Amino acid sequence: MPALPSSPIPAVLAKLGTLDTDAICDLRPYLDTVPDPRSRRGRWYPLTAILTICACAAISGAKSIDEIAEWGQRAPQHLLEAIGIRPHPFTWRRSPSAPTIDRVLTRIDAHALDTAIGAYLAHRHRTATDHSTGTADPPPPAAGAIAVDGKALKGSARLDQPRRHLLSALTHHRPATLAQTEVGSKTGETRHFRPLLQDLDLAGAVVTSDALHTVKDHLKWLVEDKGAHYVAVVKANQPTLYAQVKGLPWNDAPIARTRSETGHGRRESRSVKTMGVPEILGGIAFPCARLAIRLHRRRKPAGKPQTRETAYAVTSLDAHQATSAELARYLRGHWAIENSSHHIRDTVFGEDASTVHTGSAPRAMAALRNLAIGVLKVMGADNIAKTVRAIRDLPERALPLFGIGYEPDPSGT
Repeated sequence: MPALPSSPIPAVLAKLGTLDTDAICDLRPYLDTVPDPRSRRGRWYPLTAILTICACAAISGAKSIDEIAEWGQRAPQHLLEAIGIRPHPFTWRRSPSAPTIDRVLTRIDAHALDTAIGAYLAHRHRTATDHSTGTADPPPPAAGAIAVDGKALKGSARLDQPRRHLLSALTHHRPATLAQTEVGSKTGETRHFRPLLQDLDLAGAVVTSDALHTVKDHLKWLVEDKGAHYVAVVKANQPTLYAQVKGLPWNDAPIARTRSETGHGRRESRSVKTMGVPEILGGIAFPCARLAIRLHRRRKPAGKPQTRETAYAVTSLDAHQATSAELARYLRGHWAIENSSHHIRDTVFGEDASTVHTGSAPRAMAALRNLAIGVLKVMGADNIAKTVRAIRDLPERALPLFGIGYEPDPSGT
């Protein structure tokens, strides 16, 4: 939609392309699938409208429930009407108050909210990937890669309750959270691996995970039941497999790829070796393993000694299905999730500093942050903090990002 004369679009938003609400999928039909936890008596604001305000506030940088309510208070009436907020008979109650939003997020079905947001982001990600496939620059192999990773909500801990811990499935390319579930603690991630991925279409995808999820039954299920491939990090929590992979004749294998980079105050070089091992790993019945990977890293921070690190992984991909460079990108893409999603949630959206801790609210707030980051990443934002600041300036900049159109204020203010 065209920009208002008084609000020229900043350059950082112009990078997202034309915000044509007819071409962008509308978020609200997905939010309509979330059941309303409130009693039918006394409802004034529709649940979808409240959640849409939460989404718009989140992508505008809101870090708390109070800031979500403040976004609604700043939004002019024509925007609220576009969202679905009807005028309240008490003129001073134009939008949901902070206590109203808090009650909704505390009691909401967090699994249903995560499912709705995951389905929406999956559609946006698929559309963006299909669009880029038709261009001169096709998407990278990592476009079909999904990382399984966990994150603790540090601020949710209390004397009588531990911090909440979430397990998520995120795309590597243009990171978007496709699924999220709550686990009791980091050690509880393993038993939630299959339920997290159960409803996702993984046919042909490459699932990456850290060593915690290098479990035979899980990886066999991925390949045989879901039609996916895996790239799984190997550490000492699987001592037999780790000894087997580490003990391979790596000194006799040629270096398949090397790469050096300078930046962030350090020099870093990486070398990758791969080795076919089905006959060796078959001795311990590790499912569907075709290649072993050794990634050696050397880092030289400015003014500090050089450090070296060697990581091992196994994959169900064969040599004709992925090059050494692609395997290295899968591993780096998994480790990069920490910066491309988790770090943003903490630094831009203040997740670790959030003290929300009651009921479903911590998980719901995390889902809203996932939605904001996913939408911006899918649209091509390369600086989330700067983009969020530009959206925060005017409420009307948030709605088109979710495919919601509105009529300009007839008063022109």
